Amino acid sequence: MRLDKFLKVSRLIKRRTMAKEVSDQGRVEVNGQTAKAGTNVKVGDEIGIKLGQKKIVVRVERIEEMMRKDEANSLYSLLKEERLDD
Repeated sequence: MRLDKFLKVSRLIKRRTMAKEVSDQGRVEVNGQTAKAGTNVKVGDEIGIKLGQKKIVVRVERIEEMMRKDEANSLYSLLKEERLDD
């Protein structure tokens, strides 16, 4: 599944267009490598996202084409959440 679609389906980022923008700005990593929106994501991958002053790292647990809002967090496990201080 494309990275931007996974971010949207999992509700890590609310809209796919925003997920694409964040990815293309170099603020998303997959397995430690800067990733573009079209990067393929699979189960077991670790995704790091920088949003404002926060960075979160999650592990992909499942891939689903569509997911209900209240079940979306079952697609990933939160590994780390940290505040970035400049």
